[in-house]
Amino acid sequence: MMLQSAEGIYRNGKIELLEELHNLPEGARLIVTFLEAQDIDLSARGIDGETAAELRERLRPFAEDWDSPEMSIYDHYDDAKARL
Repeated sequence: MMLQSAEGIYRNGKIELLEELHNLPEGARLIVTFLEAQDIDLSARGIDGETAAELRERLRPFAEDWDSPEMSIYDHYDDAKARL
């Protein structure tokens, strides 16, 4: 038995893989494990709470577009571009 792992996101009742799995037969069985969300240390990235709140507010209008399933086409953009 060969085991493969892939990271994904649970959204709108469905699991979306963040990477493409190769040589996986149709109907393959799987086990799903939900992980707790990881906190991001903003201070380690030079961002204080006030700046984070300002950025979040400025970027809020784009959230719906970024989170749409259609945007997954860009998940591996850099890899695809590098192959050209």
